[in-house]
Amino acid sequence: MSRYLGSACKLCRREREKLFLKGERCSSKNCTLDRKRGKNGPGQQHGMVKGKMSDYAKHLREKQKARRVYGLTEEQFSHYYEVAEKMKGSTGDNLLKILELRLDNVVARLGLASSKKMARQLVNHGNILVNDKKVDVPRYQVKVGDVITVPEKYKVNTVIKKLVDKTTLSVPTWLSFDKNNIAGTVKSEPLAGEVSHPLNSQLIVEYYSK
Repeated sequence: MSRYLGSACKLCRREREKLFLKGERCSSKNCTLDRKRGKNGPGQQHGMVKGKMSDYAKHLREKQKARRVYGLTEEQFSHYYEVAEKMKGSTGDNLLKILELRLDNVVARLGLASSKKMARQLVNHGNILVNDKKVDVPRYQVKVGDVITVPEKYKVNTVIKKLVDKTTLSVPTWLSFDKNNIAGTVKSEPLAGEVSHPLNSQLIVEYYSK
């Protein structure tokens, strides 16, 4: 399955909550979900009320939500689940840890990009360094101790500077950020409660267990 290229707002409407796929723009008063039209799912008539969701539907929606938060195809997400299942410990926690340690996600969480989509573009274009080496693969798994930064020529970029000015307040505890050098460090592996968006990993595990 190819990557979704349609409206990001449509995905939020489908899940009936803000997934912050556009970064800060999702917090503005112009967000579709804050309007009357946004209260209805895509393709749903105004005023139409759906019945109670089945257990399968709940499991499916949580899996789809996780896919959309991290910008993954069905094939990629299924692969990550298989990897998590073979690891020691809780499959759900392992899955979220793998997703959080993707390079594009770490770039976004450090505040070097306003959204995960922008973070993927930065990585794809070779604008991100890991331990002073260019890495242009968004799925690259960072490790504890890795240092993520940008090339010297981009440290004076106006967009990067504006993002860096805001970033220190939102960096999670498992990461640290040096504002002066525009460099982030992976201090530890993320815990289950330190993910980008609230997700119920148990529902995802139950979806794949059927």
